Amino acid sequence: MNKVLNNLNYPNISKSTELINRAKELIPSQTQTLAKGPTQWVNGVAPNYLVKGKGARVWDVDGNEYIDYNMGIGPLVLGYCIEEIDKAINMQLNDGITFSLMHPLEVETSDMIQQMIPNAESIRFSKTGCDVTSAAIRLSRAYTNRERVLCCGYHGWHDWYISVTDRNRGIPDSTADLVNTFNYNDIDSLLLSIDKTVACVILEPVIFEKPDNDFLNKAAEICKANGSLLIFDEMWTGFRMANGGAQEYFSIKPDLATYSKAIANGMPLSVLTGRKEVMKLLDKDVFFFTTFGGEALSLAAALATMKFILKNNVVEHLYKQGKKLIEGYNQIASGLGMMYTKCTGYDFRSIITFDSSAGNPLEMKSLVQQEMIRNGILWGGFHNLSYSHTDSEIDYTLQAYERVLPVLKRAIEENNVSSFLWGKPVEPVFRKITNFKSAK
Repeated sequence: MNKVLNNLNYPNISKSTELINRAKELIPSQTQTLAKGPTQWVNGVAPNYLVKGKGARVWDVDGNEYIDYNMGIGPLVLGYCIEEIDKAINMQLNDGITFSLMHPLEVETSDMIQQMIPNAESIRFSKTGCDVTSAAIRLSRAYTNRERVLCCGYHGWHDWYISVTDRNRGIPDSTADLVNTFNYNDIDSLLLSIDKTVACVILEPVIFEKPDNDFLNKAAEICKANGSLLIFDEMWTGFRMANGGAQEYFSIKPDLATYSKAIANGMPLSVLTGRKEVMKLLDKDVFFFTTFGGEALSLAAALATMKFILKNNVVEHLYKQGKKLIEGYNQIASGLGMMYTKCTGYDFRSIITFDSSAGNPLEMKSLVQQEMIRNGILWGGFHNLSYSHTDSEIDYTLQAYERVLPVLKRAIEENNVSSFLWGKPVEPVFRKITNFKSAK
């Protein structure tokens, strides 16, 4: 494990601190991505800026090395600086990035997506996840001649979605009134809210909770019977849960699906896939075009990433390594009698939870994060697995948990977790507003 093994002190983050202080005067919230920003990390202990990555490792601006379990907040499904992907990007860079006409990679990458994703009769590209989820909403409204949207999960910053959170300033009431929520694994909440005014139902097919009682199939049947389109937001499940995402894993073909993150292993690309009958409205009736949708470096990266995933059985590797972490963490916690914390979710992506009966969950999470950083692991409460997480990284991570969980246990037994923190604890991202509407 080279340098990480000896990284058992809290890191020197003086350069990070200098940069974040400058950012406070320049950048609202100091970050472009909330999950990477200072509110999600123990302030005063965690680094703020990374400058290098290789495989499953990253280095901060002060030179500290960490094993990374955030992986760019999802995109690095293969890991940092993968030779095959970098080679594809560099080869394309020699010829150009953005052109005055279309590029052949738009066709070649679409061909590969169609081979991998079951519902991909038609494909469109953009840059960010919320671009394509918003395009899917507009397309659904056009196809059904309806306006209401039902959503379940997180779908981006655009008006139609963020109105259901407490960060909803600047959203017209007329927009917010058209979007309602339903609860995952609660088919009754969907039945009560759906009616003939609903254009589409959009949901993350899984986050960490597993579908119960055939929930996803029942949701698909309800949408079909109601004449509403079903949209899978596969930002996290795409190219991870299965080669073709959750729709392949569950054998459910949604009308539309959206992808980003893992498809290009870190390059900015998002994808809208769907039924040809629906997608043909993008020919003329529905406007969804962007200058950088056909940017060639990201398309080259996506094509190379998908080929790598298929060639190297990446999904199988994610499941194998993730299972070790889930079982290992739970065995350590159970052995210590710490029944208030556990690792749940799917093997390819899991989360550590803390029961509020033992204390403040955010403080408990913060203490574990602080101590994992002390052990050379960049940890935000999740295991976002990559192909670069080898046996040595997994073994070392479990050794770190063996050192860290007793610290949490002691803090809880002393009923003073906050006194163990060397910095300000993490904060919630945002609060979702109950925006449930009964149509009955």
